[in-house]
Amino acid sequence: MDVSFLIVIVQLIFLEGILSIDNAAVLGAMVAHLPDDKSIEWTPALRSFGRMLNPFLGHQRTAALRAGLLGAYIGRGLMLLIAEFIIQNPWLKIIGALYLIRLAFDNLSLAEEGEDDGHAHHTKVRNFWSVVVAVEIADLVFSLDNVVAAVALSNQFWVVMLGVALGILFMRFAAGLFSYAVEREPILEKAAYILVLAIGVELILEEVAKVEINDWARFGISIGVILFSLIYSHIKALHIFNPALRWIAEGFGNFNELIDWALAPIFALARFVMRTLRLSPVPVEIESEVEPVAGGDAADES
Repeated sequence: MDVSFLIVIVQLIFLEGILSIDNAAVLGAMVAHLPDDKSIEWTPALRSFGRMLNPFLGHQRTAALRAGLLGAYIGRGLMLLIAEFIIQNPWLKIIGALYLIRLAFDNLSLAEEGEDDGHAHHTKVRNFWSVVVAVEIADLVFSLDNVVAAVALSNQFWVVMLGVALGILFMRFAAGLFSYAVEREPILEKAAYILVLAIGVELILEEVAKVEINDWARFGISIGVILFSLIYSHIKALHIFNPALRWIAEGFGNFNELIDWALAPIFALARFVMRTLRLSPVPVEIESEVEPVAGGDAADES
């Protein structure tokens, strides 16, 4: 009996673990602010359906990861099916990289002194379903490299899918642990978004500058960022660099403001189109019979 597929599955799980440590950190940071003692708030139309799902999904923080887990399986499966298309179209990675860089800037930026927080455009979401959507988008972007690496190990789809599925399961478990770690060490949330920035830059370097960054190098960067962040948080002597870090964060805020200004006409046009499509013409009923005005008959007779 050929059991070589077991070796491939173990390799895929290990590969998924190496490539997904930053993924787990980011997803854990995204869900960390959700309450771990409140159920999902469903809309009135879905409330009865939601009551049946709540026992399986759990409280909001756990539910976000479980809903994300389901979406990750569906999304990763579809991406594996179109892996060849992803490989042949590197512009997908560039778009994903730009999204990650913007996400990092949004969460690492600060307003300049004397200005309100609106200057630094934070898009940290608080609504449960917004978090789920953000988790799914981030997972798909992170999956671009994972999918390419996975299909290189085997041409048997079921073997690749099984290995990736087990890897996703472990990664979601790690994300849950990281979300609790963020409560104990808030600096880890910043560390997670520094990892997002690093991954975005790595993707652009790979696709534009053709710089090869192997899996172990990425793993080392991820571990290094997390460890250095913890060291920086606990060694007060290092806080002499706070002004420099604040200056960088303010630069991120300025960059975000510039991008928002450049994209404002596009977003305004999109809102106008969506608003126009939602408007439906109001039917005008034409009265076929006009009731006579009081005294009209008398006027006719006269």
